[in-house]
Amino acid sequence: MADGGTTFVAEGPERIPAMRSNHPVGPRIEVTRDGPYHVAGSPPLSEQWIVTNAGGESLDYREGTPFDTPPDYDLCRCGHSGNRPFCDGSHRTVRFDGTEMASQQPYLDRAETFKGPTMDLTDVEGLCAFARFCDPEGRIWNLVGQTNDQEARRLVGRESGDCPGGRLVAWERATGEAVEPAFEPSLGLIEDTARKVRGPIWVRGGIPVVSAGGETYEVRNRMALCRCGRSDNKPFCDGSHAA
Repeated sequence: MADGGTTFVAEGPERIPAMRSNHPVGPRIEVTRDGPYHVAGSPPLSEQWIVTNAGGESLDYREGTPFDTPPDYDLCRCGHSGNRPFCDGSHRTVRFDGTEMASQQPYLDRAETFKGPTMDLTDVEGLCAFARFCDPEGRIWNLVGQTNDQEARRLVGRESGDCPGGRLVAWERATGEAVEPAFEPSLGLIEDTARKVRGPIWVRGGIPVVSAGGETYEVRNRMALCRCGRSDNKPFCDGSHAA
C-alpha cells in the first residue's frame, strides 16, 4: 500500500495504480460539464517551458512563472479565457463542447509493449501530448532495444519520464518496477518553445482527475489535460494545440 490514496496490484507491467474505494484526500481535479477544471487542495501551479537544443529537439523543462492560487480555483479548458490560465467564463460565450471522450480503461490494458534486454517500454499512442522528448538520440523505441548499454538505459528512463501525458512508461525487466520521476502533487502549464504554442496542463504526482459524470480516471504519476479545447480525447491532451 502506497501513501496518497493509491494502491498497487499485480506484478511487473501489470502493476497499475488504482484508487481506494473511499474519497481521495488531498489535491484533485474535477472536470465540469462544458466548463473549466475545478482544482481543489492547493497543488502548486507553475509554467513549465520545454528546453530545446539548436535543432529544436526537446531536452528538458525549465520552470517559469509560479502562480499564487487560492485553495480552490478554476482553470480554463476551452482555450478562450482572457485570464489564462484561469477561467473567466468564456466557455459560455463560445458555447464550448467539453464532452469527454477519453477511455476509462486502465493504461496497461491499452498499451503496446516494446521489449529490450534490461528494460521494457509501454506505449499508449492516444495519450501523446506532442512534447517530443521521445525523439532525440535515435528515438526511444529504438533505444529500449539497446538498454544493455548504460547510456541507452539512462536515455530511456529520462525520455519516458519527461513524457507529460504518460504515454510512455519504462519498466525494469529484473524487478517489474516502473521507472517514474518522483513528483510531488503539482500542476505545470507546458509552454512549447519550439512550436511557440501553449501546451497542456501537466498533472504530476498522482492527482486524481474526476470526470463530469463523477468517475475517477485511473490515477497516474503523469497526465496531460487539454487546455486548448480542441482535443478529440478530452479531458486529456492529444497534441491538437501543436497541429
